[in-house]
Amino acid sequence: MPIRLEVWGDYALFTRPEMKVERVSYDVMTPSAARGLMEAVYWHPGMRWSVDRIHVCSPIRFTNLRRNEVKATVSARSARTVMERGTGDLYLCTPENIQQRASMLLRDVHYVIEAHFDMTDRAAPGDNPGKFQDIIKRRVRKGQFYHQPYFGCREFPVNFKLCEQIPDCPESLKGERDLGWMLWDMDYTDPENIQPMFFRAVLRDGVLDVPTLESGEVHR
Repeated sequence: MPIRLEVWGDYALFTRPEMKVERVSYDVMTPSAARGLMEAVYWHPGMRWSVDRIHVCSPIRFTNLRRNEVKATVSARSARTVMERGTGDLYLCTPENIQQRASMLLRDVHYVIEAHFDMTDRAAPGDNPGKFQDIIKRRVRKGQFYHQPYFGCREFPVNFKLCEQIPDCPESLKGERDLGWMLWDMDYTDPENIQPMFFRAVLRDGVLDVPTLESGEVHR
């Protein structure tokens, strides 16, 4: 059975990958962000989350914000060098690597995520769907999570609860709206060549239906 999770917050940033310098958010939450949010609430190696649809429950509003960001990263090559040779620095000096960037964020966001999970071959003999359903619902009702869920960036935390009834669609979102190509998820089948996958996102009466990989609507 699907799990409906109602999530909301002050700000969100689901960055478009085609924007190389300044951060610009998609109009709505991406399926990969929704999956990551569900995993933040409850993750187990014996199950795998799949997002079915995302209900947009508040009007789409943008705002601009300038933020300090760390411009550098510790590369895997640097980490291997330190481990193999025992020389070098495996850290970043944040004050020396800060730069200010403009971001176009979403504000006052409110969604309902409909998702289900499938059992994996890493499930223990005593694991079953009913057990996981009970654990997830119990944890959500208590406000528990695996790690703090967030909307795209860690500084935008998420409030969440079980959805008993889906809110009405905002008037401004009624009808059909083409959102263009949107990130579906990343393909990790080849760890040496991780590829992004996209789909044509269409919002119908505030609902974004997420295609499956088998549908043929997801492209690399």
